[in-house]
Amino acid sequence: MASNSLGQIDLQIMWNRLVAVVEEQAQTLMRTAFSTIVREAGDLSAGVFDLKGRMLAQAVTGTPGHVNSMAESVKHFIRHFPVATMKPGDIYITNDPWMGTGHTNDFVLTTPCFKDGRLVALFSCTSHLMDIGGIGFGPDATDVFMEGLYIPMLKLAEGGRMNETLMAMIRANTRTPVDTEGDVYSLAACNDVGCRRLVEMMTEFGLADLDELAEYVIERSREAVLAEIAKLPKGSWRNEMMIDGYDSPIKLVATTTVTDTGIHVDYTGTDPQARRGINVPEAYMIAYTVFGLGCIVSSRIPNNAGSLAPLTASAPPGCILNALKPAAVLSRHVIGQMLPDMVFGCLRQAIPDRVPAEGTSCLWNINVRGMVAGGDGGNYGFSVAITSNGGTGARPGADGLSATAYPSGVRGTPVEIAEAVTPLIFWKKELRPDSGGAGVTRGGLGQHIEITSGIDMAFDLMAAYDRIDFPPRGRDGGANGAAGYVGLTSGKVLKGKGAQTVARGERLVIMTPGGAGAGDPRRRDPAAVARDLQEGLISPETASGVYGLPLKAAE
Repeated sequence: MASNSLGQIDLQIMWNRLVAVVEEQAQTLMRTAFSTIVREAGDLSAGVFDLKGRMLAQAVTGTPGHVNSMAESVKHFIRHFPVATMKPGDIYITNDPWMGTGHTNDFVLTTPCFKDGRLVALFSCTSHLMDIGGIGFGPDATDVFMEGLYIPMLKLAEGGRMNETLMAMIRANTRTPVDTEGDVYSLAACNDVGCRRLVEMMTEFGLADLDELAEYVIERSREAVLAEIAKLPKGSWRNEMMIDGYDSPIKLVATTTVTDTGIHVDYTGTDPQARRGINVPEAYMIAYTVFGLGCIVSSRIPNNAGSLAPLTASAPPGCILNALKPAAVLSRHVIGQMLPDMVFGCLRQAIPDRVPAEGTSCLWNINVRGMVAGGDGGNYGFSVAITSNGGTGARPGADGLSATAYPSGVRGTPVEIAEAVTPLIFWKKELRPDSGGAGVTRGGLGQHIEITSGIDMAFDLMAAYDRIDFPPRGRDGGANGAAGYVGLTSGKVLKGKGAQTVARGERLVIMTPGGAGAGDPRRRDPAAVARDLQEGLISPETASGVYGLPLKAAE
């Protein structure tokens, strides 16, 4: 089919249809999920795979930490359940951090897709479930067994019949059994939708299998990435970053090497794994490293097994970026999402005009939990992640983005939704003036958020924040972004990591970090400075003292 121009056009149309199929799969998951972090923020992934376990297409909706690590989990499913043994109606499930997406709160489901009785593809999806028991969604655990229900590679359904024993175990090991069961069914449903749409597409195009299309997608994508890599200077560059850690600061070290055959990032020199739950399993490390590389090198090339192949990463076993079981890993995102900034720090030395300054990077989710009326037939209280974000770093030729979740890509949870599903009241949620690092291009702003309980009760904050002791670093004369802050309106400062109680009547204060600036602030366009001042993004003191705007203009 691919030997003539019409065949090429047909294959490209089919490729686009594959992307549309998995996007509908993802939208089904997002619209049926119970967890607000999925339904409102889009913390999920969805994709279609060939029978070799190679990802052919991923949904645009989704996070890189889920998508790229989910791509590896399908290979583990095939290893445990060989394709020759798969039957219609089977569904496979796991939340193993080392064979899934890096922590136990993400469930991964894989479903074989059959056409005319023949296995033609695999659909996989993952999403974050808010509570699976254990110590709760925070970094306090000292091993993975404290972090809640641990599901090995199992069958969730066989021949169309749900594994009721497994579902009973899942319901019994969560503070929110209604939500958790609903999320499991939403994951299963989205794979079913993907299967139906793929079969419709194959019927429309007269395809008996996806073999030729799979080879076309993967080979074209790999060639496209290699063509972009060929344009880059060749060599190795090193970058270091200090981050807050849990009990003490942690040093990350990366060496990025660009050759004709690909780009490899080596994290040798990075500190050992920690005692608490901020460790990163290897698959999650690879996921965010490769995503960072892709943003700079191949941002316009679809994500699949072919485009991912030339981009690789490694870390010494036992370091915090390749933590070994049974390390605690529940808050692996706090460190794992720093890795694009690590990659950028290397590539900045080779291609400075294409790389942004450091940003907040890690999510500043407000993970809260409380006990309210519940019990048999309902949830035992509430547990929710209110997604909130800091600023991104200044970009070449453009300011950073304010209150934007890069690199995770999740949306912020609307205040109205958070107040509807919890007894909390938001007193303030606004941009944080002067938090973006000054520069020729300014860093994006963080947020100032204040929350209290709306009823006569305390609530727990499972803090998992970074960039408090070590804020995003400016580049080329640009200023650092503002450091993050967690505390109470009474003046008490809270820890950046760990479970803490906000007493009745107290107001929680969250100030997310700002992105770093790039270039000497005195060289920033005065009109841009005046506009920032007018919009309340910077203060008169910053406008005159940092940017050099004449005092009269700054008044």
